[in-house]
Amino acid sequence: MSKARSALVTGLALAVVGAGSWILPPNPVAAPARPPAVAVPVSVASVTRSDVPVFLTGLGTVQASQTIAIHPQVEGEILDVIFVEGQHVKKGDVLARIEPRLFQAALDEAKAKKDQDEALLVAAEKYLNRFAALGQRDIVSRQDVEQQQARFDQLKASIAADEAAIELAQTQLDYTAIRAPIDGRVGMRLIDRGNIARPADKSALTTLVVTRPSGVVFTMPASTLDDVRAAMARGAVEVTAFDQDNSRELARGKLLLIDNSVDPATATIRLKAMFDNKDDRLWPGQFVNARVLIETRRNAVVIPSVAVQRGPRGAFVWVVTANDTAEPRAIEVGPAANGQTIVHAALEEGEAVVTEGHYKLRPGARITEVPPQPPERAQ
Repeated sequence: MSKARSALVTGLALAVVGAGSWILPPNPVAAPARPPAVAVPVSVASVTRSDVPVFLTGLGTVQASQTIAIHPQVEGEILDVIFVEGQHVKKGDVLARIEPRLFQAALDEAKAKKDQDEALLVAAEKYLNRFAALGQRDIVSRQDVEQQQARFDQLKASIAADEAAIELAQTQLDYTAIRAPIDGRVGMRLIDRGNIARPADKSALTTLVVTRPSGVVFTMPASTLDDVRAAMARGAVEVTAFDQDNSRELARGKLLLIDNSVDPATATIRLKAMFDNKDDRLWPGQFVNARVLIETRRNAVVIPSVAVQRGPRGAFVWVVTANDTAEPRAIEVGPAANGQTIVHAALEEGEAVVTEGHYKLRPGARITEVPPQPPERAQ
């Protein structure tokens, strides 16, 4: 039994030694060192202070300051259309003519009627003077004198009516020359010579518009109403009109008014701005973007707008630390203008933030600064 026990112990010892020789390498080698992290190339910009204009933008359309449909005021055949489509005209310029002969005849008739009544008035005055003298000597009755007086007064009234008829006939004759009521630009010709024009016709001869000045009617969310009213209370509010792509400035003007009610269906408010439009860059019916200058934030902390990132917890920026690493920092952003965004209370002037290369960054990542990439040109 003692020999069997000794053999068992010896076998177990040999098994333990063999297992240890299988687990541990005969010549252990030290693990290789981890390579240093590669610096991420980024572009950076400094946090600065600046005066930042605050804008609100709305989409609108250009309206002429006046639009007049040119209709004839008397009925007749169009003899001639004189204006050139699209030309500028002055007040009083003849645009078209209507056949005037019927109206000229009516004027001549009214004048002849007046001449006739004036001749009768002269005779009636002589009779009245004669009857008045005879009445003083009781040769004629008082009734005869009164009848002559009534005849004289009746002829005077007829002459006054004749003068009114002459004025009416002259006015109708003048209306055969269709004139521009104001300075402006005429549109397309909508009726040709030879047609019969009537004042009651729905179709106008043409349309006359005044584009200097021009207005822009645009809409903005009703939530901006208080800001706009506060700006108007401080003084004149500047409005800049840009093209539909919001890439070219067309004109600068002033905010004229805020509409008197909010549209409940869209929760928007309409506003109107006026522009001198001396170069005619604003055209009636054109779609434009109206940018309203609400205020100017003085000495505000600003960063390039491209530095602002969005995450699940809101806006943040990558801040460059003193040991050339990048750390994310949550920020509260304010209004943005001209590529700059106002930041409230999270950054200090002089700190550096990453503007390009964000997608490669991780908290604590080492960075190396590179120049910003130039903007790509449109092909």
